[in-house]
Amino acid sequence: MPVATPSTDRPQPFRPRSSTGAMLAMHTVLDRKNPLMYAAGVALLKVPPLYRAFTFAERAVKSRLFGCRMCGQCALPATAYACPMTCPKQLRNGPCGGVGPDGSCEVYPGMRCVWLMAWERANEEGRVADMRRLQRPIDQRKWGQSSWVNYWLGEDEDLWTDEDAILGSPNMLVDNHGTGGHTA
Repeated sequence: MPVATPSTDRPQPFRPRSSTGAMLAMHTVLDRKNPLMYAAGVALLKVPPLYRAFTFAERAVKSRLFGCRMCGQCALPATAYACPMTCPKQLRNGPCGGVGPDGSCEVYPGMRCVWLMAWERANEEGRVADMRRLQRPIDQRKWGQSSWVNYWLGEDEDLWTDEDAILGSPNMLVDNHGTGGHTA
């Protein structure tokens, strides 16, 4: 599989240009459980020029719709199709502590925080629970690869936690004994 380096352009919060509902419908059609999609992924990898053309088209479409930076491990379904990689700090698990009171980005104060956009979009679709999923760190070696091919082949299976993991609230550790929050 071809490996590319991250783009040198600086990420900026990007307001998605497609509704979450429309993208969820498209994602259902292109689901990895569809044997045709798996076969397409395998076929694309066997013909490098075809893979490059597919990846070029994916980059063109996803950059216009979501501000995609081609990390190769797409988290869009879990973030209401607001790309976390457009966060200037590339935070994949929620906003930083510098979000302005008006929801503005700390790095680009004239722009809305991508994580607030993601939450608003998820809330509109009744999918706020998706926002509680833990996004695991991405494999930096996959920059520039097709996230669709990686998805169809199951190479991003562990990208975020399962829905079961988000049912309960995290437990708070209270430091009642001066042990730094840990109990013996």
